[in-house]
Amino acid sequence: MVEANLSTKDLRAVVALSQTKSFGQAALLVHLSQSALSALIARVEAQIGARLFERTTRAVELTDAGHVFIAHAQEILRDTQRALQAVTDTVQLRTGSVTVAALPSLAASLLPKVFAEFTRIHPGVRLSLLDTLSGPAFDLVRDGKVDFALTAADPKQEDLAYEQLMEDQFFLICPDDHPLSKQAGPVAIENTLDYPHVSMPSSASVRQYIDADLHSKGLYFAPVFEVDHIATIGALVSAGLGISALPETAVSLLQAGRLVQIPLSPPGIQRPLGMVMRRHAPRSSAAKALEALIRASLHNLAFHSS
Repeated sequence: MVEANLSTKDLRAVVALSQTKSFGQAALLVHLSQSALSALIARVEAQIGARLFERTTRAVELTDAGHVFIAHAQEILRDTQRALQAVTDTVQLRTGSVTVAALPSLAASLLPKVFAEFTRIHPGVRLSLLDTLSGPAFDLVRDGKVDFALTAADPKQEDLAYEQLMEDQFFLICPDDHPLSKQAGPVAIENTLDYPHVSMPSSASVRQYIDADLHSKGLYFAPVFEVDHIATIGALVSAGLGISALPETAVSLLQAGRLVQIPLSPPGIQRPLGMVMRRHAPRSSAAKALEALIRASLHNLAFHSS
């Protein structure tokens, strides 16, 4: 097999000569002197081991090998131009893709508005969203299946970087005819344990922060219902089957209806929300732009909540 080290400049020069059939005109097109172009053509022919042109005193014509070479050279130049254009489009956010993993409460509350704004600004960039718990989200980031994740926990692992963006304050929700709904001011969660609670399984960050807070007070949390979805919690509470402690991002998803939202007594319970990404992996321009928009949205959410 012939090995040649040809540049796009070489290919453009050969194509120009094939089109003009004149060393003088081709030299002008590729900004070379005639002698430099002649030397370039001779070098290309030597590298590929075949004559590409028949030179006469009156014209320059392609050989059979030249016709074959030109067809491939033109395709290579077109592919190169397409590649350069694709890179430019990606850098300038005209194309590209970003995949994000997020806690279900964030995937349903914050991200739809952020995604809509990002798509308005960068309509050519495709967005994908995976709603999952923190543990699986870490694995998705590590395996490169998502560009970054929004979670409620710091993975504290060498290969993953974590940036806390805000704190998600917990509130108590109950029906509007519940005795707690008449209480003025915040309520301590430990003073609500005589009432049936509705919560999430122990694998969910919502549950873990409640368990940790009560455990620090020597108390055990035993909800009567453990369900996976925020909407189910809201429905059970609305039906009078219990009360629930939920972070603000989750409460925002519930239909207000007959639900009352009560703040917890200081210091309360806070769930940190942050961004997880691979520590040393490069991120695309599109991913960086989406990260910036998420940071701004979470900052505004934290500001309005304070």
